[in-house]
Amino acid sequence: MLVIAGLVFLGYLFYSTLQQDRFHYQVCVDFRGRQQCGSAAGKTPEDAIRAAQEIACTMLANGRDQNMVCLGTPPSSVQLLDKK
Repeated sequence: MLVIAGLVFLGYLFYSTLQQDRFHYQVCVDFRGRQQCGSAAGKTPEDAIRAAQEIACTMLANGRDQNMVCLGTPPSSVQLLDKK
C-alpha cells in the first residue's frame, strides 16, 4: 500500500511539473534608450510574459527603483515561442 501511495505521489509530481511550463514567450523591452529581450516559460501566458519581462528588465535597470519602472513599461514586442 505504501509503495502504491509513493508511485501516485511521484506521478502527481511529474504531471504537475509538466503543466507548469506550458507557454514559452520571448519579450523585448525598450527602457532608457536600450532594448533587451528575455524568454521564459510559465503555466499561463501571463505568467510566462511577466517572467520574461522581469528577465529583460533585470538586464536593463540599475537598482530596484529603475527595475520597478521598467516592469511598468509595456513590452515593445511579445512573441510566443512554444506552447505545449
